[in-house]
Amino acid sequence: MTLLALDSRWRRFNDETRACPCCGQTFNGIFDLGYEHPEGWPHGQRDGGETLIVGDDKMATDLCRFDGRYFLRCVLALPVKGADDSLSFGPWAEVSGEVFQLYLTCLDDKEFPQSEGLLANVLPLFEDAEQLPVTLQQKDPNQCPALSAAAGSLAEAQTSGISFDQLLDIYAAAGQDIRPHLTRD
Repeated sequence: MTLLALDSRWRRFNDETRACPCCGQTFNGIFDLGYEHPEGWPHGQRDGGETLIVGDDKMATDLCRFDGRYFLRCVLALPVKGADDSLSFGPWAEVSGEVFQLYLTCLDDKEFPQSEGLLANVLPLFEDAEQLPVTLQQKDPNQCPALSAAAGSLAEAQTSGISFDQLLDIYAAAGQDIRPHLTRD
């Protein structure tokens, strides 16, 4: 048994049969945080459509191009200390035109080689990481590339993990403060 399992908030967070006494909200564990578009995208949301095209700018589910810049949607995982699961962010990485074109040629089940880019979203509690150099590595051709931060607090969190309290702080900073819903039965 881990120390995390002794935390009543953790147990409440992972008990999908428990309803919060103040509002009835239920939780079933760690949930991911995604980003609709890279920072600076000037054209709004895709409105449920597959692709939004405005002039030469184009944004699809996992690909984006604007102002002569290129972006790929990725996954960035932070292990939670004492848990089997990780928090996954769905940020964008800015890549060179060459890397973008290479990724497009690999969409048909070809292996996408490890590549370099820059983190293109502000992550809650890791605001200093925007434009941080990252490595993209696609382990499965049917999934978005995984991101690894090159340095700083984000790289440390990817290596050492985050605490449950840090996880809750990240959710709160992302506008989903669930801490009050986990304090009592």
